This record gives sequence, structure tokens and C-alpha cells, in this order.
Amino acid sequence: MDIELRHARVVVTISEAGSISRGASELNLPQPSITAQLKRIERAVGGELFVRSRSGVTPTPLGERLIPLLGDLVRRADEVTAQASCATAGQLRLGNTEWTPPALGDTLQGVLPGTTVATETLSPAAAVAGVRRGSLSVALVPGPALQPGTASDVADPAVGSEVVVREPVWLALPAHGEWSGSAWVRYSRHHWLHTVEERLLDRPGRGGPATVLHQVSTQREAMTWVHDSKAAALATPSGATADVRLDPLPDTELVDMLLVWRRGAVTEETLRRLVHAVRDYYCAYARTLPGYWEWLVEHRAELPELRPHLTRSTGTQDLGAEPVSVWSAKHQ
Repeated sequence: MDIELRHARVVVTISEAGSISRGASELNLPQPSITAQLKRIERAVGGELFVRSRSGVTPTPLGERLIPLLGDLVRRADEVTAQASCATAGQLRLGNTEWTPPALGDTLQGVLPGTTVATETLSPAAAVAGVRRGSLSVALVPGPALQPGTASDVADPAVGSEVVVREPVWLALPAHGEWSGSAWVRYSRHHWLHTVEERLLDRPGRGGPATVLHQVSTQREAMTWVHDSKAAALATPSGATADVRLDPLPDTELVDMLLVWRRGAVTEETLRRLVHAVRDYYCAYARTLPGYWEWLVEHRAELPELRPHLTRSTGTQDLGAEPVSVWSAKHQ
């Protein structure tokens, strides 16, 4: 078997992710497929490239020699793709995480006349990798998902980023019916909300959720469990669905949502339009969530990026009463 670029990318992604399972997630491929590919690659190069363990993978002596060479091959190929994408006029490919509402693509299409906008939903690491290699023009990714030294790290002089919005993390509860106060849904350790969730729920004195029904891999999955099982979960407003209700956390964290692009691949004017359009879209979406628009207006001093957009237009719908604080006597 000849070593091809796709094989090099598999090896490099596994190495940067630190495990085969995380590498498979970043490549959006099933883990058995990646494992089988790695075995074929190792047979082709004459030995194992990684030592496997429960905690992940580490390079073998052969891996220490070959992985940097394969990484250089991937970087050079990505540079060629990125340069070629600069020459492709009239196309913009947006990567987004969690889920991509159809209206977002329509909004971006509206502010970029003459440009074909294509959207794709994928993991944050895969989105950043797509921007690096030129398969995506830009990506919207949550800041907490971007870990230094991994495939999702944006600390790269070739990659630009800007905060589009800073979202609070709130409590999602069933829109109808009672929450028991003990049933929770939590995020798997590979999800970017996991570490935020630990900080918010596992603080000293809170004791953490009493009963964890399930660990989810996306906010959409979490919302389904909240609705169907009458459980609670943490969520950002953009990750919530219409069949749950959001209660603000008084001591929440604000998480950055970043627009990421490869420098030179997108014009400054296009970036300006994209950022403005996404912020406008976000504020329009905020008006549909009971209590959230009022919260944004009240906290506009903490949200400098949204201040120009936080003006009430005439005819704003009645968004209803403020939700009850999460840290009620029932929760405590």
C-alpha cells in the first residue's frame, strides 16, 4: 500500500488528538474505520506508530521519526488547498458546530450577493482543521473547545479569529411538567461544555447533580433528554430548542463564539459583513427565547460586541415573564 495524503492526515490527527476515538471524532469518521485504516498504514510503514493505552496514544520510536514527516506533508497540502481556495471566487463555505439552522445560511446568503454560501455542521476541531486546509472558508466555533496544542488550537499565525458573541450558560428545563430537582443530563468529557459544566455544577457546597440519567455528545441531544425525561441540563441559548425553557444562572460563565478564518482566504469586507450578519441574526434569535432578549439588554455592558445590535425595534413581541432563578430552594 502506498502512503497517501489521507493516510498522513489520519496519523497526524490521531497524534494531535491524543487518542484514536478523539481522532475519529475530529475526522467525522467511525472509530472502527479509523482503527482499521491505522493498522493498514502501520503495516505499510513496517511497524506500529503508536502505543495504545486506556489514556490514549503515544508515539513509538518509529512514530517519533515518521509523524513529523507526515505532519509536514499535511501542512504543505493544506497550504496548496488554501491558496487554491483564494482563487475560487463566488463561493463561501461555513462550518458550524452543534447544529446549523437553515435561516442562518439564508441570512449570510443575503449579505453576500453574488456569492454561493454552503454550510456544514461538524465538530469544533474538524471545523478549525477545515479552515486550515482550505476546505472551509470560515467556521463558527465555541472558544472553550479550542485547546492549545491540539487540532482545534487557533493560536496559529495563519488563522484569524474574532469573537462574534459571548453566550451565557443557562439551565434548560422541561417547558411543560415538573422537574424533580434531581434528574440531570450531563455532557461527555469530549464535549466542549464538559469543563464549563464542572465549574458551574460541581462547586464546593453545591454537591453536584444527584442523579445523572445520561451523558450526551451534543446540546441537541441534551435538549431531547430534557424534554422527554423531564430532566435538567446546562445549555447555551443557541443550543436550546423550542420545547425546553431556559432559566438564567445568576453566576453563569460567558463563553465565546468565534468566527475563524484562514488569513488571506477571505477578504476583509466579507469578514466584516459576516460578523455583522451573524450578530444581527443572533439578536433576532434572542428575541424568540422568553426572557433572553431582556437579559441581553440588561447585561449589554458585559457584551460590547453586541451593543450596536441591542436596540429595541418597534413591534417587538411580548416575550413573557422572567423565568425563575435556577438556584431555587428545590435545587438547593
